[in-house]
Amino acid sequence: MNTNPSNIMALTSTTSNKKETVCIFGTGDFGRALGYKMIQSGYSVVFGSRQLQPSSLIPKDAEVLSHTEAAQKATIIIIAIPRQHYNFLIPLAEILHGKVLVDVSNNLKLNQYSQSNAEYLAQLIPGAKVVKAFNTVSAWALQSGALDASRQVFVCGDDEKAKQMVMDIVRAVGLTPLDRGSLLAAQEIENYPLQLFPMWKFPIFLSLGLTAFFFFYSLIRDVIYPYVYENQDFSFFIAISIPNRICPIVALSLLALVYLPGVLAAIIQLYRGTKYSRFPDWLDKWMLCRKQLGLVALAFAFLHVLYTFVIPIRYYVRWKLNSLILSQALNNRTDPFINTYSWLNDSYLALGILGFFLFVLLGITSLPSVSNSVNWREFRFVQSKLGYLTLILCTAHTLIYGERLFLNASSYRWYLPNACMLSLIVPCIVLVVKFVLVFPCLDKPLTQIRQGWERNPRHSEQSNYIINKSAV
Repeated sequence: MNTNPSNIMALTSTTSNKKETVCIFGTGDFGRALGYKMIQSGYSVVFGSRQLQPSSLIPKDAEVLSHTEAAQKATIIIIAIPRQHYNFLIPLAEILHGKVLVDVSNNLKLNQYSQSNAEYLAQLIPGAKVVKAFNTVSAWALQSGALDASRQVFVCGDDEKAKQMVMDIVRAVGLTPLDRGSLLAAQEIENYPLQLFPMWKFPIFLSLGLTAFFFFYSLIRDVIYPYVYENQDFSFFIAISIPNRICPIVALSLLALVYLPGVLAAIIQLYRGTKYSRFPDWLDKWMLCRKQLGLVALAFAFLHVLYTFVIPIRYYVRWKLNSLILSQALNNRTDPFINTYSWLNDSYLALGILGFFLFVLLGITSLPSVSNSVNWREFRFVQSKLGYLTLILCTAHTLIYGERLFLNASSYRWYLPNACMLSLIVPCIVLVVKFVLVFPCLDKPLTQIRQGWERNPRHSEQSNYIINKSAV
């Protein structure tokens, strides 16, 4: 008899990797996708269904039985059906007693029910161990393997052993389980997939508001004013010139707003003399979305760079340059070379290039794949020290661009200053206040406060005493 050692090893490995049987109630898209993924991971899968006829959609290695028969073959049962059909489980309550029921359902809108689906299931089958999981992963992600955006799986439940069994399944199918505690967290977990960019709403709405404001502001100054007073039609500025003016203004304003809440938090801590006092809710929410503000600002900076690249090929720019050359030739006149203007122009461009480079570096380090590879000190150095350097360079870039406009009366059309002057207000405030906070007389106590020192510890002790007394 011919025995191949490699065949024996392969057979032994396959047999040892065989895992327990898992039951799935529901043969919809998600149930089939999860079942197929579990079969690939070595689990035996049995589907509980009302229709026992063979179907090409069911994974070929899975078994299809009635709900009663399927439940008897497994300890872990995944409930992949909508909440409104949970009532069919009531006759199976005796069979499901002691089983681990995994609720994967979602609702159609936030807080659709006063009680979460998982808690409702636990109330419906009181003898079962209910665990909430897999609701943050889509069937499409499981089928296609495109799991980069949805690799995390929130898990919660009252029974620790049951929760651990479910988390083992999550790991086996290539996902990352996150323990969110007891079943009380199920409502929050069920609301999570229904939230549409929760941390991006404020940055996006703010950027759209700033864009709209500066668009109409520039429209009044650069299009309407020349048309009214000079009878010149510059409406074509709407396509390139005005957007190329708006993008850097919004980018600089948003970048300054990334660091403004940190400055305000430092002032509040210095005023209160402690770090153990909660910030106002609006400041907390502002600080939580600083990353999103910075990324939106980077997007506007990229647009500014793209718009700048097309400036030399614009018809208006070529016409204006040709007219200037022709005028000088006809008048036999040349403009003298001014070294100061050359320095200013080159400095303006150099500051813009360096500022944009650091801006991109900040955006790269905010990516999870990059930020997870650096320690906290390195991340803080890039986001704080280099972040302020980026703000300084971009502010200086704008200052040099507008230095001839500040004292030029013709730049104030209808008494409205150039838009770039308005864009400097918030960045200059942030940089001036930050410069003041760097002084040792303020920086030293602020550092001590952030390390736990309190100016009035008695007040903190009284607060802790009141909290502890109320808890008792």
